[in-house]
Amino acid sequence: MINGYIFILCCLIIVMGCSPNSDITDPAIKGKVADIKLTSPAFKNGSSIPAKYTADGDDISPALAWTDVPKEAKTLALICDDPDAPGGAWVHWVMYNIPPAASGLPEAVPVQEVLENGAQQGLSDFKRPGYGGPAPPSGTHRYFFKLYALDTVLQLDPKTTTKDILVKAMEGHIIGKGQLMGTYKTKR
Repeated sequence: MINGYIFILCCLIIVMGCSPNSDITDPAIKGKVADIKLTSPAFKNGSSIPAKYTADGDDISPALAWTDVPKEAKTLALICDDPDAPGGAWVHWVMYNIPPAASGLPEAVPVQEVLENGAQQGLSDFKRPGYGGPAPPSGTHRYFFKLYALDTVLQLDPKTTTKDILVKAMEGHIIGKGQLMGTYKTKR
């Protein structure tokens, strides 16, 4: 009887930990934060990301646009990841210190550590700065673009900044958040 309860408890822990929306490395947000509207002219929330923005195509970043950034924001940060990857969430993009006056990012953001506007790009799970497009090994995966408004400028080195380092640095500084999700099924 006890073994049955232990089995059920273990199953619940696994199911809860693998929830489609769970991402244990998302920053802890305390209190109410402003809702930022995050969109893309390339795809609608919940729809398929065009192949052009994936490893099956040109592997360039899609244009993003946002509104409703809190006027107190000092910088913005962006994370794109795939929670459906076989080994856990796969990070496709890490960007921070985006100027708060920016209303979006153009298509094909250069793959470099520091951009003209001063924004910095950390390391994706592809082990390089900048955007790396969807390339799921099988099935349809979800890609979450998450934009955070921060009340501080982050002092991080893009050569070593991963999602985990960025998330830790953002804790306690998030004053707004927006999210856009696209899906992709590989053509290979």
